[in-house]
Amino acid sequence: MLKEGLGKVDRDFLGRVLLKHTGADSRSVIVGPGMGLDNAIVSIGPGRVMVVTADPLSIIPSIGMVDSAWLTVHELASDLTTSAVAPQFAVLDYNLPPSLSPDDFERYAIAVSDECKRLGISIIGGHTGRYPGSGFSIVGGGMMMAISGEDAYVTPRMIREGDVLIMTKGAAIEATAVLALAFPERTEEKVGGKISRRAASYLRRCSTVEDALAASSVGVRSEGVTAMHDATEGGVMGGLYELARTSGRTLHVERESVYVSEETRAVCAAFGLDPLVTVSEGTLLIACRPNRSEGVLKRLADKRIDGFRIGTVGARGPRLSVAEKGSRRTYIPPKFDPYWAVYARGVKRGWK
Repeated sequence: MLKEGLGKVDRDFLGRVLLKHTGADSRSVIVGPGMGLDNAIVSIGPGRVMVVTADPLSIIPSIGMVDSAWLTVHELASDLTTSAVAPQFAVLDYNLPPSLSPDDFERYAIAVSDECKRLGISIIGGHTGRYPGSGFSIVGGGMMMAISGEDAYVTPRMIREGDVLIMTKGAAIEATAVLALAFPERTEEKVGGKISRRAASYLRRCSTVEDALAASSVGVRSEGVTAMHDATEGGVMGGLYELARTSGRTLHVERESVYVSEETRAVCAAFGLDPLVTVSEGTLLIACRPNRSEGVLKRLADKRIDGFRIGTVGARGPRLSVAEKGSRRTYIPPKFDPYWAVYARGVKRGWK
C-alpha cells in the first residue's frame, strides 16, 4: 500500500492499521485520532482541556528558508485553530538532510521562531539532528498545543443537521502557490508571466489561522460555528468528504459554488490537476448554525477574507452529495492527492 502513492496514507490503511493500534486506552482522551480530525482533545482537569495537533515540518528550497518557515508554522497553526482555539505551545523535531547548510538552517530556525512569536506561540522543546536518508521537502515533524475551557472548542463531530457550509478564499491555494514557485519557468511558459507572478503570490494565503479565529469569534457550538477543517491533501472535496465521514452526516454541496480563481484554474490546467481535489492549505471549511452564517461571513469580510456558501448539512449519512449541472452524485475521493505525483515528477525531471 505504502508504495502506491505519495502524501498521506490511504483511508484503508488508516482504518485497518493506525486507528486500530493506538496504544493504551485513557479516559482523559476526549477526541483521539480519526479521519478528518485535525486535533486531539485531552482532559487535563475539571473544566479544562488540551488541544493537540501534529504535522510535518518542511523546507522547499525553491521558495527559500523564510517562506518555508512561514509555511511550516502556519500548516501546524492552521490545524490547531480549526478547534476555535489559538495555538500556545510548539514542539519541533528537525531531521535535517546532510545537504542543508548550517547558515540556511539558521535562517529557517530564526524565521520559525519569529513567526511563532508573532502568533503568540512558545516553542517549548524538540529535537534537532542531521541524518543520512533525510531529504527535502519534509525535514521532520512538529506538534502544537493549547489549553482551553471544555466548552470553548469544536470538532467535526459537533456538526448538526441544518448547518450551513462555508468555504474561505478558494480552491487549490497551496497547489497554485507551490507549483508556481517550485517550477516558475514551466509555469510561465504554460500560463504567461502575469498569471504566473500572481499565482506565486498565493503563498502567504496558505494559512487558515486568521480565517478560523475570525469565524469562531461569532460563537461556537449552538451559538455559531460547529466545526472547521482546513482543506489540505485531497483539496476542498477531500476535506468535505472527511467532514461527512467524521460527522456521520450527509453534506450537500453545489460544485459551482466552490470558487476557483483565474490563477488557480490556469496553473492546475497547466499541470493536469483538478483544482477541487488537490492540496489547498489556506482554504477553511466551516459548518455553522444557519442563523449565524451571515455573522460568520461578516467577520471574515471584516478581516478581508472572502467567504462563500457552498452547501448545507443534511441528515445521517455519512456521504458527500455533490450537485453539478442539474444532477447529483455521491463523491468518492481518489486514494491519493494527485498533486504529489505531479510535484515528484517535476523534481525528477528537473523542471525549472
